[in-house]
Amino acid sequence: MSLKVKIILGSTRPGRIVPIVGKWVEELAREQNGFDVEVVDLKEIDLPLLDEAGHPRAQAYEHEHTKKWAAKIAEADAFVFLTPEYNSFPSAALVNAIQALAVEWERKVAAVVSYGGVSGGMRAAQELRQLLVNMNVMALPQSVPVPFVFNFIGDDGVLRPEQPVVDGLKGMFNELSVWGEALKPSRAQAA
Repeated sequence: MSLKVKIILGSTRPGRIVPIVGKWVEELAREQNGFDVEVVDLKEIDLPLLDEAGHPRAQAYEHEHTKKWAAKIAEADAFVFLTPEYNSFPSAALVNAIQALAVEWERKVAAVVSYGGVSGGMRAAQELRQLLVNMNVMALPQSVPVPFVFNFIGDDGVLRPEQPVVDGLKGMFNELSVWGEALKPSRAQAA
């Protein structure tokens, strides 16, 4: 049975390019590893800022939007977070989406693909990985930065990064697969 991988588009701002980056990541995920992939767009999820009265560990969600978000995350085996870098940090929408839940993230693996200018979003990726570890997620040490991302988007709106970036993404998917399969039994034991 293939891993259920959620590719989470971590930007909601107007003019964002995360859907372009997401399409590239999704295509490679499907062709290389045969993952059961779903792209999850935080703009469509549209979570308000932490509006549940109770702590997320209790899973006593009152709002339908949180219940739907929790169900979507609970069904996953692994995640690929796509993040721009806003002031050396991931987007507020992405941080909010992660912090809205707790148990649903646990004992799963996550990878980070970041993009931006000269740093390729690496500072945001580092902050995001730290948050994920605090949520009891196995955050892969391998992350894939896409520096100067705008230089690699063609007139057709397709991202075509340099080969080392593509190779990095392929290697990251291999690690995601290894860790995703390895962590499945630990979730069954915890249930």
